[in-house]
Amino acid sequence: MTKPLAVIYFAIALDAVGIGLIFPILPSLLEDVVHTNNVAPYIGIMAALYAAMQFIFAPVLGSLGDRLGRRPVLLISLAGAAINYLFLAFAPTLWLLLIGRAIAGVTSANTSVAAAYITDISPENERARRFGLLNAMFGAGFIIGPVLGACSAIIGCDCPSSPPQC
Repeated sequence: MTKPLAVIYFAIALDAVGIGLIFPILPSLLEDVVHTNNVAPYIGIMAALYAAMQFIFAPVLGSLGDRLGRRPVLLISLAGAAINYLFLAFAPTLWLLLIGRAIAGVTSANTSVAAAYITDISPENERARRFGLLNAMFGAGFIIGPVLGACSAIIGCDCPSSPPQC
């Protein structure tokens, strides 16, 4: 496997880990920020905001990938995810959390840029295998992410009782 392919697969796995990592943590994070137990509407708003930004800006990032190259757009995408995680970690208010999710949605081009890159560099007889690996990396990351999120939620629990009671 070439070094660029390994980097692409790692970026996809990292992105999927980040997506999955949020799921176990988000309800308690929102409870702390909005000061209510009914966080389902806020989770829905955050998910819808992310999806709407992704829908609107995916063609823009695709066009940038064609003009600037795949690597700069992939780096922008990873930077946007990192900024979102910083917002999730340190934002004291709901509107800052929403800004972080909007940034993540605007810059969420990892998968499409990776697929375009694989198409660009792969001979036809290798594409199916490489796309299979791309999806396997996403799947593995999406399995590892919630596990890491649950572990961090348990470790971050500051009460002496068992984690489910925190």
